Order: sequence, then C-alpha cells, then structure tokens
Amino acid sequence: MSHSKLQHEIKKKQPFDSLEQAAILNILRTSDVFHNQFGRLFREYGLTPSQYNVLRILRGEGKPMPSLEIASRMVQVVPAITGLLDRLQAQELVKRNRCTEDRRVVYIEITAKALKLLKEVDKPDLDLHRKLIGHLSSAELTELSRLLEKARTSLKSVE
Repeated sequence: MSHSKLQHEIKKKQPFDSLEQAAILNILRTSDVFHNQFGRLFREYGLTPSQYNVLRILRGEGKPMPSLEIASRMVQVVPAITGLLDRLQAQELVKRNRCTEDRRVVYIEITAKALKLLKEVDKPDLDLHRKLIGHLSSAELTELSRLLEKARTSLKSVE
C-alpha cells in the first residue's frame, strides 16, 4: 500500500493495514475537521451542533414534534435528548407541551426567537458548507454522497 496524504498528516510511520482502514480513518479525520468548523460557527450564535440540528428539524417539520421523533432524526445520535432539550428551553428556543392523550409523550415546539436565530445562521452555515467542499464538482459531490450512503448500508446488516 502506498504512502498516503493521511498517513503523512497523522505522522503514521507504517502503511495502513488495509484500504478499508485508510478509507475509514480518512472519513473520521474529515468528519473531525468539519465538525470543529461547524462547532466554531454555531458557538458564535450560542449553539452546539446538536442544538442547531434540533432547531433545523423543528423548523423543517413546521409543527411541534415528539422528543423521541426528533432524536431519531438527528444527524449525530444524542444519548441525552432530554438534557439537550432542557438547554434549548432555558435559552427560550423551544417550548415543551405534554400530550393530553398520552402524558408520557412530550411535544417540542420551536419558538419565534429560535426561528429568528436560524435565519441569522442560514447564510453563514451555507457559506461554510461551500468553503469546506465547494471546490468539488457537482459530479464529485453526488458521487461522494452516493459512496458514503453505500458505505453506511453495510451497517443495516450489523445492527
């Protein structure tokens, strides 16, 4: 296996054990770089990436949603959705409403304050997406998404 850019970046003396290992480590390294960039952007608006994700889900749905449904749609799995929602509620970005038919179900509603905040973040967020991978062609972006989705399909049989 040849000397890769990643191998040089992480100062790994020996070649990777397999192409699969090199590819996964490349994905993880890229994810870390991107996550740090988005984390920095969202911090400027008083949000974490997970909080931003919750607000985007609620805005996209356009109506209150059960908290477990929000959790199931998250880009990154959040083990403590209740704590995340507590922090959003403390910032007055969401409201909680208990379901009258089933008291165990809690509906989460986005506030006007959160919608205003998202509107402020929209352009910088889009700009950061473009800064990070806008140098790839439409065909490359399509292929990258296709390959990443294909890679995740192997998990269906493992879970």
